[in-house]
Amino acid sequence: MTLRVAVVGGGPAGASAAETLAKAGIETYLFERKLDNCKPCGGAIPLCMVSEFALPSEIIDRRVRRMKMISPSDREVDIALDNPEEYIGMCRREVLDAFLRNRAAQLGAQLINGRVLDIAIRDNGNQPYTLHYTDFSAGGPTGIKKSLEVDVIVGADGANSVVAEAIDAGSYNYAIAFQERIRISPDKMKHYEDLAEMYVGDDVSPDFYAWVFPKYDHVAVGTGTMHVNQKKIKGLQAGIRERAKARIEGGEVIKIEAHPIPEHPRPRRVVGRVALVGDAAGYVTKSSGEGIYFAAKSGRMCAEAIVEFANGGQRIPTSNDLKVYIKRWDRQYGLTYTVLDVLQRVFYNSNAAREAFVEMCADKDVQKLTFDSYLYKTVVPANPLVQLKITAKTIGSLLRGSALVP
Repeated sequence: MTLRVAVVGGGPAGASAAETLAKAGIETYLFERKLDNCKPCGGAIPLCMVSEFALPSEIIDRRVRRMKMISPSDREVDIALDNPEEYIGMCRREVLDAFLRNRAAQLGAQLINGRVLDIAIRDNGNQPYTLHYTDFSAGGPTGIKKSLEVDVIVGADGANSVVAEAIDAGSYNYAIAFQERIRISPDKMKHYEDLAEMYVGDDVSPDFYAWVFPKYDHVAVGTGTMHVNQKKIKGLQAGIRERAKARIEGGEVIKIEAHPIPEHPRPRRVVGRVALVGDAAGYVTKSSGEGIYFAAKSGRMCAEAIVEFANGGQRIPTSNDLKVYIKRWDRQYGLTYTVLDVLQRVFYNSNAAREAFVEMCADKDVQKLTFDSYLYKTVVPANPLVQLKITAKTIGSLLRGSALVP
């Protein structure tokens, strides 16, 4: 026998999974319904992703070395990376995703421009799973209905996952991201050459933050909020446009995007021989809203577990085999998600807390701890004296923040 794996979704999670499987010689089918998809996303990637996933320099639009944090009262705190070799990469998702997807195809994954409609799951032994899909590569704009039998499925098809629905993976709370791509004049673009901005305040988001992130020839201006506030999203977007008005005035909106973002892992991420990764699994972090690196990493880790237990593609991994990936994931990143969840609850719940958050970001120890954790994807332990100092500053900032905001 030859193991057959379907990866549904061709973003960073699915493409990274397909690449790992194809490298191991496993028969791999990678489904993506929109090969030119421009997912609404800030597009920030940590430094460790560039090396871990061998990303070429040409897909990185900007190397951000400075961050500007802007509080509800418009207090600005500038943060800069001291090491000239360090940076946060800014990418356009259509460029990054296409690169990862095409690399997987070059290594042997069969890339299918198709939309998976439903999945027939059989729970008796090693009976194959059947995917029913529309193949858009033939049959004109409506495509041709086809089916495919596989042994294992990796669900990497985002927040509205068809794969998650097929295995009854359970629901999760989610946020809404809204973003406009705005082309501004060259002199205004110069301001954002290596700078990204984050704004906090009730006017831009009641429970998250807004951003202005630089791309190749434009800036991405957006905000996010929990789905219970979905009806407010256009008003919140108007808020960030007003706050950033002086810096983006006269700009041309070239694209408007919106998308759901999961806020915690689904109750079930492996059912039978089906595993979820990336947004489909719920791997976006609280506080920062970051998901690209964790999507790619989860896809790779899931595929590595499949390869490990597949015996050179001659054995069908079991549900327990796939759950090894979940155990490894939770052990490696569980604390990161917990810490960022706490930070969001503490600092995004009122303007007073947001003032405190921005004030705290002025501290050099806080900046180093934050950047080290982000760039290298670890919850970096501060030494006890530094940790005590940060705790004291947090309490002091919260008290001062309360005094600043009525």
